[in-house]
Parts: sequence; C-alpha cells; structure tokens
Amino acid sequence: MNICYFVNQYPKVSHTFIRREILGLESLGAKVIRVAARNSPEELVDETDKQELTKTRCIALGNKKGLLKSGFKQFLSTPLNFIKAIGVAFQLAFNDQNRYFYNLIYLLEACELLRICNEQQVDHIHAHFGTNSASVVLLCKILGGPNYSFTVHGPEEFDKPIQISLGKKIQHASFVVAITSYCRSQLMRWCSFDHWKKITIVHCAVDDQLLAKEHKPITKANHFINIGRLSEQKGQMLLVQAIALLKQRNVDVHLSLIGDGELRGEIERFIKANGLENNIALLGWCSTAQIVEALDDCTALLLPSFAEGLPVSIMESLARKRPVLSTYIAGIPELIDEKSGWLIPAGDDMAIADEIEKIIQLTPEELNALGEYGYQRVSNEHDSVQEAEKLLNAIKALES
Repeated sequence: MNICYFVNQYPKVSHTFIRREILGLESLGAKVIRVAARNSPEELVDETDKQELTKTRCIALGNKKGLLKSGFKQFLSTPLNFIKAIGVAFQLAFNDQNRYFYNLIYLLEACELLRICNEQQVDHIHAHFGTNSASVVLLCKILGGPNYSFTVHGPEEFDKPIQISLGKKIQHASFVVAITSYCRSQLMRWCSFDHWKKITIVHCAVDDQLLAKEHKPITKANHFINIGRLSEQKGQMLLVQAIALLKQRNVDVHLSLIGDGELRGEIERFIKANGLENNIALLGWCSTAQIVEALDDCTALLLPSFAEGLPVSIMESLARKRPVLSTYIAGIPELIDEKSGWLIPAGDDMAIADEIEKIIQLTPEELNALGEYGYQRVSNEHDSVQEAEKLLNAIKALES
C-alpha cells in the first residue's frame, strides 16, 4: 500500500511523533511518500530528522513556478474539477477571515500534491493537523485525488474550528484520527452525528530508544525538567515564577528548560531580574539522545500547560520512568494520575511551587514507584508499531 503523508512542515523538531508514526507504518510494510509544504533544515538537531529531510519532498517553499505549472496543467486536464476546487477554496477562505490568497495557494499545493500522488500511485493521503494540511488534502480530493484522512491534535484546531472549516474537512474525509478521547469529543462537537463513526483514536507514540535504553533510578529529588516550545500555551512563565517563589522560601531547586520559542527573551529577562541563573538553565532544542540524558538526570517533568492535546514530552518522560507534574486539562488526565505523577489546576504558580516542595520531600523509592507505573502505562498505550497498525488497518478497511 502506498500512503502519502502531507504535513505543512516536516521534518520539524516538535514533530517527532509524526516521524515515529511514519517509521511504524514502514515497519509494517507500507510505502510512505513524505510531502511537506515547507521545512527548515537549519532547525534540525536530531540525526533521524536529518535523514527524514532527505526523504521528504518540499512542494511550496521556493517552488513558485512549479506550483503555477502544476495548477495550469491540472486546469487543462480536468477543468470542471479545477473550477469546483476553486469554489471550495473560496468557501474555506470565506470562513478563514477572507484569506482568499492563502487558500488559492493551498489549491496550487493541492495540484502539485495530486501530481506526486499520481506519479507515485498513491492509494491514500494522510495529513497531520486540521489546519493548512487538511485544507490542501481536501482540495486534492476535490481535484480528483485519493481519499484522505487527517489527525487532529489540538488545541489549535479547537481554538478556531469554524475559521478552519473543521466540520467540512471531517465531512469529506474517509476517517479522522483523534489522539485522545478528549480530542474525539471535541471533534464530535463540530461535525454531524452521521460523521461520528469516522472518528477513531490513534495515540501518538514514543521513540523505542526512550523505552528500551537501560533506565537509571531517580537519585535526586530537586532536579526538574521542562520540554516544549517556549510559548504561552505551555506555561513556562508560571514555572519560572514558581522557582522564584521557592527561592524566596530558601528551597534548593533546579530546572532545565529544553526547547525554544517566542517567550525565550521574556524568560531570560525574568531569570536575570530575579537572580535565578543558578536555578534555571535554558538548553534550547535538543536531540533525542540529549533529551534521554536530561530525563535520566532529573527527578520529574514539569509541564504546567494552559492548552494541550496530549503532550509527547509527557510520554517521553514516562518512557524514562520519570513521573510528571502537569495540569488537569484536555487529554493529560488520560495518562497522568496519582499513580504516575501529580495534577494541579492550570494557571497557578503557587500551586506549582507548593507541589514541587512536596515532591522534594519524597523518598527515591516513592519517586521510582511513580516512574515505574508511568512506564508501564506508556509502554502499553503508546507503542509506535501498535499505534501505526491501528492507522494502517483503518486505511485498509476503506478497500473492503
């Protein structure tokens, strides 16, 4: 079976879960053609991502003439389909704050995607995210391309479901993947009851390297880590505020932030203004090997998110037998409970500080028991091949 994966940007440091899914499908015998609208090679730090870059076709960035050529050829070969696709693109644009120019670009990307699918004899297209990527594969289908499906992660899709025409994309899809039960419930809100049966759950998976490598027991009670894009959504400003509160209480605590993003400057200024240079380290984006090393050297993962799907960093932490402190929002409670970590209200720096202070008082035996339970959960529910098989079976079922 030939499956085309279409993602707005791939590979990407924060999209390792897509890479694992693709490799899982290939281990099951599927041929996966990788197509991205754009990519940023200079951002990649993981060798596996760099290898994925060589396998991925980039159809938009720096390819203006190619897109126009594909659009012209598609109009000549199937003018009625092309006109119909223009109508759908305009419908998408009307919902999307009249962004007609962007949706016409998506139409040209769909023409180029269709050309590749025909060339590679693609049986099915799968996209990740219900935003731009799903728009392109929907338009490709209208042009006469293969059936499509797409995975929704949240929270971006649920912040603007009408603007991105989420219901229309579900309507035309063969099936839709939700990464959690919470995600599935949100999709049900934005499509008719007749389409609920299309929604299936396939979890994001953890890297086998994280699960299989020899585990180190927790020996330190005051070394914490956060992994993710430095953004409002992830709540890192609350973390640094909590560390400042703990310093005022004379609590010895250390935090490493892995990731980068728009909040880095603000976080750096807060660290300097509050004299937290010896308490907080900003490590930037790291490779999988570096993340494993950092997790193995920490007590627990701290992730005080405001909005989420189900963060891959939580799965990565549990894969290394490290418990997790997070917020009881979205799909997080589906994996984290009192047996594998701690859940607190979102948006409360005092609650974070109080919980960290309690964690520091726990014995290594108590911390390791939490990590061990979390490891068993993530091993059973987020195996890359097991989850890829669910997706592959859903695609194969379309042929029967």
